[in-house]
Amino acid sequence: MARFFETEEHLALLDVKNESSLKLMMEDEARVSALQLYAEGLTVDASRSLMTAEEWTKLCALYEHTGVSAKLEAMFKGDKVNFTEKRAVGHAALRQGTPDNKFVVDGHDYAPDVAEVKGRIYKFAESVREGKYVGFTGKKLDTVVCIGIGGSYLGIEFVHEALRTYVPTSGQDPATGRKLRFLANVDPIDSRRALEGLCAETTLVVVASKTFTTAETMLNAKTVREWVLDHYKYTSKDEAGVIGKHFCAVSTNIPACKAFGIKEENIFGFWDWVGGRFSVCSSVGLVPLSLQYGEQVVEEFLGGCRAIDQHVYSNRDKPQTNLAALMALVSFYNASYKNLDCVAILPYCQSLLRFPAHIQQLLMESNGKKAVVAAEGYEAYPGATTERYSGEIYFGEPGTNGQHSFYQLVHQGRVVPCEFIGFTQSQNPVHIKDCPISHDELMSNFFAQPDALALGKTREQLQQENCPEELIPHKTFSGNRPSVCLLFDGALTPAAVGKLLALYEHRVAVEGFLWGINSFDQWGVELGKVLAKNVGAVLKQIREGVPQEKAQSNANLPLPTRKLLERYVAN
Repeated sequence: MARFFETEEHLALLDVKNESSLKLMMEDEARVSALQLYAEGLTVDASRSLMTAEEWTKLCALYEHTGVSAKLEAMFKGDKVNFTEKRAVGHAALRQGTPDNKFVVDGHDYAPDVAEVKGRIYKFAESVREGKYVGFTGKKLDTVVCIGIGGSYLGIEFVHEALRTYVPTSGQDPATGRKLRFLANVDPIDSRRALEGLCAETTLVVVASKTFTTAETMLNAKTVREWVLDHYKYTSKDEAGVIGKHFCAVSTNIPACKAFGIKEENIFGFWDWVGGRFSVCSSVGLVPLSLQYGEQVVEEFLGGCRAIDQHVYSNRDKPQTNLAALMALVSFYNASYKNLDCVAILPYCQSLLRFPAHIQQLLMESNGKKAVVAAEGYEAYPGATTERYSGEIYFGEPGTNGQHSFYQLVHQGRVVPCEFIGFTQSQNPVHIKDCPISHDELMSNFFAQPDALALGKTREQLQQENCPEELIPHKTFSGNRPSVCLLFDGALTPAAVGKLLALYEHRVAVEGFLWGINSFDQWGVELGKVLAKNVGAVLKQIREGVPQEKAQSNANLPLPTRKLLERYVAN
């Protein structure tokens, strides 16, 4: 098992000097067939990527020589592939996507534990939705405020927004009369917006924090607790009874939850092998999503995840037929050999408006690193780094909105690989008489934009159109700009949402395995938090009357920070 920069394929890929022509490669039937994969009701079309057929063959060989198949197998079976934290990585186990539905860590099979917690969640959610579990005054709890940050928020919000306009074929909206809101930012403006227009008597609060110590989450939880208690202050002095009825938690720290006032039966746990950004299918996501949509919708969502889990695992040694491997290899190629370090996520579906934000965390927090693992095993390789920083910058916006925002740069500015996501049917079909079918209008752009990026428009074409000579430089499109298209059969259903989530989760893991980094830790977020505590201690002293110079004397703050703090406390 070699590191990627030790392989012959890596050296050969580095040695490619000539720029390939997408216009020519897109007419190569064998190449298009190889780079356009279909599985599980989903087509991934990478034929507009910049790699030649020969380079694709080399990338598949590099995949083999870096041991990605064995690493995937280890991840699915419970080995501690998160080597810096000595933890397994088990998001596939949360949806029964592991081989034989087993996930054994340190000799213990967690599959029954997962099923037990999920059963408790469904039972609790059903009792709330049916009005059997009610608020302190006996009113039905029709509103949920979910408090969490990062992985306890972004992925769940993406799934919620994706399902918010979904209506099953039965025609009965499972979320009728219900609200789900999220509170993440410690900025008090966020709490005001999250609670705006809500009634405390009909609101259930879900606090999601593995340790129940996350600074932002706990401050927000205390803020909302005060809001709830303030509502009841004239009608009841039973604070414990109020909190016990209106709060539940997703956490592993049961004593801290109980000290907050949450009843033990309303605490839903998970395990240290569930990473934050991979936690949508754990209690973190299942509690709010089950409360909003019910068991059936959530099970369909998990089934979509499971279908991709099983596809990726069964094709782990065949990158040529593995959807996640194809996407990972394209991205790895762009970043490692074409210096293309930015990716646009462009869902042509308004329900996916929060998907780019989830992907920002999933891919940038996972793969924005440089320390590689050893050639054998999962120990850190002393002093080694990748030859360049890994990871890409991700951003995005639903189409066609993005076309009227940043596509100008994508077409005529810097080269930005794009990932287009579309569906053959709409979640909300509309056809106005004498007008184009709305979904066809949307999808016409989905099909046209990748071709415009790939093919461009030449000076000669503009001259044939009698374009004024002085405008030709402004209207020329260089083309040869890469993209990948994802086309789902049907509309954005719960199953399709699950497939999309799992596909990107496995894509990020494969890309990390290729680079030889640990995609499952996040040490990069720690330093800023440590320094923030330092600054917070200074501010606390100043607020308590300690002179600023004295308060800052032991904090060792840089001069620019001290000057900014002077301005801050002076106002």
